[in-house]
Amino acid sequence: MTGDNMKKIQSITLDLLREIGEDPDREGLQKTPERVARAWNHFIKGYGETPEEVVGDAIFEELCDEIVIVKEIDFFSLCEHHLLPFKGCVNVGYLPDNKIIGLSKIPRIVDIYARRLQVQERMTQQIADALQQVLNPKGVAVIMEAEHLCMQMRGVEKKASFMVTSAVRGAFEKNQKTRDEFLSIVSTGRT
Repeated sequence: MTGDNMKKIQSITLDLLREIGEDPDREGLQKTPERVARAWNHFIKGYGETPEEVVGDAIFEELCDEIVIVKEIDFFSLCEHHLLPFKGCVNVGYLPDNKIIGLSKIPRIVDIYARRLQVQERMTQQIADALQQVLNPKGVAVIMEAEHLCMQMRGVEKKASFMVTSAVRGAFEKNQKTRDEFLSIVSTGRT
């Protein structure tokens, strides 16, 4: 975000504080517009990143033809409908085609899409498509579970509810045995 954008967000936040009946000059709120602008800069940093940039040269030739899974990647995002947080974890698996990706790159791909205004359904698809695009594996599978504050603290106020979405590509879509193996691995706890 540019300096001009940061100043605009500070101004909007100042207006918001006044509109809800607060005194932006009181001690606890004096620096709030500046803090909010910095926070939003972090919340939406995914708009300035691409999977190709994040992955860089961290793709390696390797004779590996078994499923590779990174489990329980935590994330935070913002619902595009109410600008309220949703958070959860993602399980990502892929079936290599003689190439593997650096381990840290999968959570970084998750963060690219989490750090944008989102809906969980689209974010799940974007993660699967990005990994398919940068690695070109035989298949990709993504399962995401998340709690949505837009549903928990307003509206229906169902505090214990969470949403599950999935996306499968290639071998995980076409081969039931491969998909079942992925589901079996991600459903077991850590050993």
